[in-house]
Amino acid sequence: MLGRGSVIVAGMSTDIDFSFTVLTGPARRHIRVFQIHQFLDRFAMGLTVAVVALALTDRGMDLFQISLLFGVYSVTTMTLELPFGGLADSIGRKPVFFTAVVASLISLALFLATRNFYVLALSFAFIGFGRALRSGTLDAWFVETFKTIAPNVDVQPALAKAQSANAMGLAFGAILGGLLPDILGSVATRVGFGIYDVSYVASFGVMLGVFVFTMVAIVEAPRPTSGRALRQGFANVPRVIREAGRLALKHPILSVLLTAQAFFLMATNPVEVIWPTHAKPMIDADYANTLIGVLTATYFFSNALGASVSPHVSRLFKRRHAVTLAATFACLAGLQILLALQGHIIGFLLAFIVYSVFLGVSETPESSILHRCVADRQRSTMLSLRSLIKQLGAAVGLVLVGAIADVYSAPVAWSVGAIFLVIAVILTLVLVIRLEVETG
Repeated sequence: MLGRGSVIVAGMSTDIDFSFTVLTGPARRHIRVFQIHQFLDRFAMGLTVAVVALALTDRGMDLFQISLLFGVYSVTTMTLELPFGGLADSIGRKPVFFTAVVASLISLALFLATRNFYVLALSFAFIGFGRALRSGTLDAWFVETFKTIAPNVDVQPALAKAQSANAMGLAFGAILGGLLPDILGSVATRVGFGIYDVSYVASFGVMLGVFVFTMVAIVEAPRPTSGRALRQGFANVPRVIREAGRLALKHPILSVLLTAQAFFLMATNPVEVIWPTHAKPMIDADYANTLIGVLTATYFFSNALGASVSPHVSRLFKRRHAVTLAATFACLAGLQILLALQGHIIGFLLAFIVYSVFLGVSETPESSILHRCVADRQRSTMLSLRSLIKQLGAAVGLVLVGAIADVYSAPVAWSVGAIFLVIAVILTLVLVIRLEVETG
């Protein structure tokens, strides 16, 4: 168990600034391999994320049902996050990630096979199952290996490179995912499928490629995987969860950080889910699906841009990551209201791009603070705990804001959601004060 603030103080006093050109060859290769992996994994997801709301609408779902389905995803993820994060800490990250890919393949197959709400809910449950398995697995492997081969180097820029590849994969996937229904949708309807199902078939194929790449390129020291080792791994999960929970509750930095993240997701996740249904009526119907894909790609490209510039933004604030986070949340609150006020596609696009850039900026400062608080033996579990807290915020936000959007409109719901960002700003300012006290 870590002492309160000990890792943060140590991290701030020893981590040197990042320069990719002076890293050792193994460190550079490690970053590149993870970038490729993140790109491919998110490319597979991006193929469907551009059209998921439209595909559900095509299957007869209304906004509230769409919100409920995403709520099923969030609740499933929350239920399973910590057990599987603890399992990854016990038996290894790679085998748990393989299981995540299998869960993703099952979810895609179920989605393609039905138009029934309850079967779709099962599909979204498998998406949540896969997300819970993914969370805190290879991310922890990346950070731990990087710290071993590049000791005392600031990890935030390395995380930013991975996050940028992540967003680029989603972006290119979204472009293709939006383009495929317009190109092949008529073929799909002739054989009895929906026009958006072609994007799901493509995602299934790429996900198989992710499985192969992980097997070949991700190298992890083998851990016992016999039946006895697996039973012991599951048996150790409660202890690992208890330790991580105690750390989160007793460590003031972590508790404030995780609470702020929950409010952040309550505000922003409904925007990410609902915006295609709001934007599509503004677009010429002949090109709507392709342009929604392009807009989704623009969102992820903007995320990638935000992630890539976040180390520079952090330097403006003298690498005080909590200050960077507070300023970013404040900007997002104003931008979310501005986005809600747009009634024309050009104004919506411009506001959406800036909003997405700031979402990208917000990722790595928060991750840098968290990683400095956690030992390697708890890293996967703590990342899973963070994801659980985020999913809780996302689920509450989707149900609340989704209901408001169904009764009134998406812009009204987004404006209400901006209040949660204001709360996140206040909590992050508390975090700034706590960090300054802890570092003297």
